Amino acid sequence: MTRRTTLCTAAALPIALSGAAAPALANPAVQRASPDRAAEALADRPLFGAATWTLPNGLRVVHVESRRVPVVAHYLFYGAGGGEDPPGRSGVAHFLEHMMFKGSRNVAPGELSLAVAREGGQDNAFTSRDVTAYFQHVEASRLPLVMRMEADRFAAPLIPADTLEPERDVILEERRLRTDSNPRARFWEAFEAALWGPQHWHGRPIIGWENEIRAITRDDLVDFYRYRYAPANAVLVVAGDAREAEVRRLAEELYGAEPARPHKGRDRGGPPPGAPAEARITRRDPAVREASFMRAAVAPSLTWGDQRQAWALEVVAHLLGGGQGSRLHKALVETGLATGAGCSFDGEAAGANTFTLSATLRPGVAPEKLEAALDETVARLVQDGPTEDERARSVRQITAGAVLAQDGFGNAPRMLGGALAIGLPIETVEFWPRRLREVTLAEMAGAARAVLGGGAPTTTGWMLPGESPS
Repeated sequence: MTRRTTLCTAAALPIALSGAAAPALANPAVQRASPDRAAEALADRPLFGAATWTLPNGLRVVHVESRRVPVVAHYLFYGAGGGEDPPGRSGVAHFLEHMMFKGSRNVAPGELSLAVAREGGQDNAFTSRDVTAYFQHVEASRLPLVMRMEADRFAAPLIPADTLEPERDVILEERRLRTDSNPRARFWEAFEAALWGPQHWHGRPIIGWENEIRAITRDDLVDFYRYRYAPANAVLVVAGDAREAEVRRLAEELYGAEPARPHKGRDRGGPPPGAPAEARITRRDPAVREASFMRAAVAPSLTWGDQRQAWALEVVAHLLGGGQGSRLHKALVETGLATGAGCSFDGEAAGANTFTLSATLRPGVAPEKLEAALDETVARLVQDGPTEDERARSVRQITAGAVLAQDGFGNAPRMLGGALAIGLPIETVEFWPRRLREVTLAEMAGAARAVLGGGAPTTTGWMLPGESPS
């Protein structure tokens, strides 16, 4: 839901379509600029041109106008996610997200979703490690309707006690379907706990450990709402065919009526662990057909540690594992050791972050051979640094997504709201292509040494076919 994940999806679109035959142009002399050329033009002007202001109760409001289609996206972000779950109560943020659909002072349980569906719109919510967000996509004239209902939930959710146990069963079933019955999901959960520790805010699953989900009480949910869902800890984003004056009027009338109240700031428990809980884990499962490798290291983010390193790591991640042409693809896939290889890093996170390398082992290849080749590739980057061609290619390909992201309905509110809700300034999103273009070779080399050179806590994991040893 962050800028990085949104843009990776957008940037992949032209690659997916590149194999299709292009239709004949009615006027061959008129052609659209390529995404990378258009991204260069965006470097010195804001991506979305958002207007922002703050209501007297502390609620921040963001407006992005686009009249291309008569629809609006209405998002309400809270600066609290799974990372804010109380000790021993992992899953509270996600549980509360479910309970927020159980009605509010003036809206009956389920009525919000029914009203949106009757108008032909869509509504939903999501919980990440850093934020919780509620959203509706509707025809433009229905904006007052969804703002009124969301503002009522914002001010007075019911969280009815008699729905707590049925909803707990729903969440436990969700966990069984998404995690417990999926060997790769179980492995990823164990892998994160191995790096950070099972009770570290980053090592706990967002949905929660099963025994802790069972222990959550209504008081836990009410306290989380009271101390985390305050106006000053929320960001309202309206994007689409809506005029700023109308958004201001509705926000002041509907959301501004809720008085300010104290809220807990984000507390991520100090610095990350000095060493991983487990430096290496191996899991086997008979349902797995292809072996998977993963390695993750603690890394800075745009809110923790060296921010310049965080920008540089975005470029490093792309040159290492950003598809065909990347170093890992050449070293592992083109040599026949792996069927796929990649690298992920998202600088937009609250607190310490993770830099992850991954690969899928080709059948018949020894795991040790793939791991040795990956180690050699990373060591060469740490020792020699990147080249200027790699830096330019990576920046060009990453920022190409900036243009395509403007066309995606919902991209603007997710990118802007997600950044503001973790404490980043709006300029982080509006001018991110320029920030990436400013990354230097020296900064990339320094960031690679700091995170991949052996000084950062790191965990290595293998998910292998076969039965686990007794």
